[in-house]
Amino acid sequence: MQALLDAAIVGLVAGVVGTGIGALATATAGTPSRRSLSIMMGIAGGVMLSLVFLDLIPEAVEIGGHGYAIGGFILGVGATGIVDLLTPHFHFISGDCERARFIRAGILTGIGIAMHNLPEGLAIGASYAHGSSLGFSVALTIALHNIPEGMAMAAPMCAAKLDPARVAMWGALAGLPMAVGALIGAIVGTVSSAVLSVCLGFAGGAMVFITADELIPDAQEFAVGHSGTFGIVLGALAGMILVYAL
Repeated sequence: MQALLDAAIVGLVAGVVGTGIGALATATAGTPSRRSLSIMMGIAGGVMLSLVFLDLIPEAVEIGGHGYAIGGFILGVGATGIVDLLTPHFHFISGDCERARFIRAGILTGIGIAMHNLPEGLAIGASYAHGSSLGFSVALTIALHNIPEGMAMAAPMCAAKLDPARVAMWGALAGLPMAVGALIGAIVGTVSSAVLSVCLGFAGGAMVFITADELIPDAQEFAVGHSGTFGIVLGALAGMILVYAL
């Protein structure tokens, strides 16, 4: 029971802190430069790919065999893809618009982030069910990934002149579903070795989809020179260190 509670707490912290920091940073300091965004998203993507292919998938194969691991991976990609289709994508909004439009844009972005956080929470919970070190590594990576999402949510709200404290609060609230996902992932992951293998594969598939669909494209879109590539390589190296040091 304590392990399940720990997984939920780790998911809660990763979600709330990640989006909350991003929202607070934008509310107090403004939207960061394109180069900074590019490097940040590249680092998150590189770390995710390292964790998936050096830790999550090998562990899934070792625990349950190739079939369960691959099946879980496909399910993770599919489930995250469906969530992605059903939710609005986040973007940094600029230009002069009415206050109501900015507030609506911020709310819609927050809803999208909240829905995305559920499968990300599943990834944390499934990883934590296998071992706390892996769970912490995945949670840290996802928290890093959530910082620019919090910034994206905060940008239109700041344009609407909302109080910075309220902006940070809304950003933190968008991270709450990650705790629910982490709890579900931890519960399901303790059923059997086959189920744990599927869950780890699912986590890997979800993380690869997020990286391929959001992080790497955005890292290159915001890139100044090779800043996106630099961030991805730096993140991959950081991911290797996380895998082999923990």
